[in-house]
Amino acid sequence: MTPSPAPRRAGQRAATTPRAIALEVVTAVRADDAYANLLLPARIRRARLSPADAALTTELAYGTLRRRGLYDRIVEKAAGRALAAIDAPVTDLLALGTHQLLAMRTPAHAAVDESVRLARATGQSRATGFVNAVLRAVARADEPQWVARLLAGIDDPDERLGITTAHPAWVVAALRAALEREGRADELERLLTADNTPARVMLAALPGLSTTDEVGAPASWAPTAVLAPAGDPGAHPVVAAGRARVQDEGSQLAALALTRARAVRAGERWLDLCAGPGGKAALLAAEARQGDAVLVANEVVPARAGLVRSALQAVDPAVEVRVGDGRAIGADEPARYDRILLDAPCTGLGALRRRPEARWRKSAGDVPELAALQAQLLRSAVDALAPGGILAYVTCSPHPAETTAIVDALLADPACPVTPLDTRAVLDGISRAPLDLGALPHGAAQLWPHRHGTDAMFIQLLQRGTA
Repeated sequence: MTPSPAPRRAGQRAATTPRAIALEVVTAVRADDAYANLLLPARIRRARLSPADAALTTELAYGTLRRRGLYDRIVEKAAGRALAAIDAPVTDLLALGTHQLLAMRTPAHAAVDESVRLARATGQSRATGFVNAVLRAVARADEPQWVARLLAGIDDPDERLGITTAHPAWVVAALRAALEREGRADELERLLTADNTPARVMLAALPGLSTTDEVGAPASWAPTAVLAPAGDPGAHPVVAAGRARVQDEGSQLAALALTRARAVRAGERWLDLCAGPGGKAALLAAEARQGDAVLVANEVVPARAGLVRSALQAVDPAVEVRVGDGRAIGADEPARYDRILLDAPCTGLGALRRRPEARWRKSAGDVPELAALQAQLLRSAVDALAPGGILAYVTCSPHPAETTAIVDALLADPACPVTPLDTRAVLDGISRAPLDLGALPHGAAQLWPHRHGTDAMFIQLLQRGTA
C-alpha cells in the first residue's frame, strides 16, 4: 500500500540542491516510511531544478535507496562498528556519500566535502569528523573490492547473490522460486540486473479521452501504452489535462485483461476492490464509459480514496468512490458485480525498478500476514461476483506465496464457485505482439521486468459459473 508523501517536519527548511533534496528523500524513506516515487518528484518540482540537476537528484536518491542494504554493510566495515551504533541520520549521510564514491565515481574529495557540509546543514555538526573518516575509508577501495570483502566466508548462494546485486537474500530466494515455477531459474541474474535498472516511464492513453498517436510513441505490448517523452511527464499537455496518465505497461495489461476478456454488455456493474491510489481505476473508468458500464471504486484508507477521486476526476467524476474494508464486500453485496479487479496489497517485489526502497522495506516475516489478507480479499471478491462474472486477481509481486499459492488454495475448495480462465490467451489477444509468458498453473500470466520491460505483475482471471 502506498502512503502519501512524508510531511515536512516542523522547522525543517526546504532543500534546494540535488544532494540536499536526495538526503531529504532518503531520510524520509527511513524515518517516515515515505515512498520515494511520490516524494522525490514533488521535491524536484518545488525546487524548480533544471533537467540536469533533476537527473542528478534522481540518481543520488534512487541509487542510494536501491543499494541501501549493500551500502550499510560497507559502512559498518569502514566504520568498524555496527550500524545500530551510529545515529540514524548519520547513516543516511554515509549511504548517500558511499553511493557517490562507489557508483557515481564522484571524486573522493568532492563526495567527502559535500557530505561534511550536509552534516553541518542538517544539524549533525558533531558527526562531521566521523563522516569524514568513514567516507575516506570507503574511498580506499572500489565497489568490487568491498563486495569481495563482504562475500568472504559466505557460502549461501542466495546471500552471495544478494550482496553482489544489492537485494536481501530472502528476496533473491523468492524470485528464484518464482522463476523455477516456469522452469527458468537460469534467468535469475538477468531479473536482478533488471531490478537495478531504472524503469522507462510509460503513459496510458485513456480510451475515449486520448489516443496513443496524440500522446507519443506506442510501447511494446498494451494497446493503450505510450513511451513517455523526455522530461517531466506531468508537463505533457494530454497528461496535464487528465486524458492520459503515468502508468506502467504491466498495470495497463492487468486492467485490460479484465475489461477486454470478453465484450462488455451495457449496464454491467464493475468493482475495483482495492482501488488506491487510482491508476488502474482510471483506466477501468475509461473502459467502462466506452462500454456503458458502471464502476464502483473501493479503498480502505481514506487518504488513498482521495487519491482515487483525483485520478477519476478527468475520466468520470460520477464514479462512486467508497471507503471500506474489501473483506466485507462479499458479504454485504453478494453476487453483485459482473467484473471485479482485485489488485491486492502485496510485498511489491514486482516494482523494484520504480520503488527502489521496496526491497528493504519488507521482510520474509511479512509475507504470511499479507498472504492471509490476500486470501480473505479474494474470497470476498468471489462472493461479490455475479453469475457468469469475471474476476482478475492481480499482485505487483511474483512471490509464489502471494500469487499461485493463493489461487491454488481458492480453487482447491470443492465449494469454490469460480473456474480459471486462460489469462495468457486473453493477454495475447490484447497485446500488440505475442507475450512470452511461460507456463503457470490455471493459465495464469506472469509479466517480468527482464523479459517484458514491465513490472512483475501476476494476473489470474477467474469466472463464476452461471448455475
